[in-house]
Amino acid sequence: MTDEEVDTELQNLRARFGTLKGVERAAENGDFASIDLSATVDGEDVPEAKTEGLSHEVGSGQLIEGLDDAIVGLKEGETRVFTTTLAAGDHAGQEAQVTVTVKSVKVRELPEPDDDFAQLASEFDTIDELKNSLTEQVQRVKRVQQAEQIRDKALEVLLEQVDVPLPENIVQAQVDDTLHNAIHGLEHDEKRFEEALEAQGSSREEFDADNRTNAEKAVKTQLLMDTIADKLDIQVGQNDLTERLVLMSRQYGLEPQQLLQYLQENNQLPAMFADVRRGLTVAAVVHGGTVTDTDGNAIDTTEFFGPSGEQAAPAAAEAADDAAEETTPDEVSADAK
Repeated sequence: MTDEEVDTELQNLRARFGTLKGVERAAENGDFASIDLSATVDGEDVPEAKTEGLSHEVGSGQLIEGLDDAIVGLKEGETRVFTTTLAAGDHAGQEAQVTVTVKSVKVRELPEPDDDFAQLASEFDTIDELKNSLTEQVQRVKRVQQAEQIRDKALEVLLEQVDVPLPENIVQAQVDDTLHNAIHGLEHDEKRFEEALEAQGSSREEFDADNRTNAEKAVKTQLLMDTIADKLDIQVGQNDLTERLVLMSRQYGLEPQQLLQYLQENNQLPAMFADVRRGLTVAAVVHGGTVTDTDGNAIDTTEFFGPSGEQAAPAAAEAADDAAEETTPDEVSADAK
C-alpha cells in the first residue's frame, strides 16, 4: 500500500462533497457540462438518443464514443456535430450523426481536507482519524483482492490437474441462459445483437466460442467443488448463510429480510446454499496447500478465508485427486445450471 493510494481515496471522498461552480470559458476535460443531444441515422431522427439538460463529466468516457472530444473547446450555447457508431437501441451498430449543444460549463470545487471536512464527510472529528480509516479501508480492499487471486489460482490448478466429465445438457443450458440474458435488452433480435457485437469489435462467432468456454469452465468448477465438498464433508452453518445474505443485500441495496423473501419466492435459496458451500470448499483446498507471494514468502491464508475448512485441509489434495473418478452427470446439482 502506498500513500498515493490513500490520497486517491481521500480525493474521491472530497469529490463526493464538492460543489459545482459555473465558468465562462470553453469546456475542458474534468469540467461538468450540461448538454443537449440528438442523433440521426441516414437522415432520420433517433428518438432514444435525444436528451436535454444532461449533466456530463467531460473526459469521463461514460456516454457515446467521440462525445468528449466534441465537447472540449465548446462554450455555452455552441454546437458541434460528430459521427459515431451507436452501441445500443434500435440502431445499435449503425453510424449516426450526433449533435451536441453545450448549455453550461461548470467546475467542481473541492472542500479543504481539514478537520471540518472530516466531520462533514465521516464520523471522525479530525482529518488524521479520517486518513487512518481510509488507510484501513485500502488495506481491506487489498486483502480482498489478494484473496480473490489466491482463490482463482487454486481453482486454476485444480481444473488443470483433474479431468471432469461434462454433461452436455447442463453446459448447453448455461450457454442458452447467457445468450438469453445478452440479447434480452435487444428484444431477442439476433441481427441487432450481431450488429452490437461488431460495434464493440467482436463477432457472433467469438461470442459463441467464449460463451461455451466459460460455460464449460463454470460447470466443471461447480462439479469439482461439489465432489470435493462431499469428500471432505463440508458443512454450511447458519452463520455462513447469514454472512452471505448480508453481503448480497448490501450489493443489491436491499434489507436482508427483503432479499431472503425474494430468494424464497424465486426458489434461489438452494443456489445460494450451494455457492456458500463451494466457497468453504475452496477455503479448505487453499488451507491444504502452501501459498506464497511473488517474493516467495508464505502467506497465512486464514487471514483471507478464515478458519473454515482447516480440519478438512489435510484431505483436500486427496479429495481433488479422487474428484474426477467420482464426478458423473448424475451427481450434477440442480443449481449447477
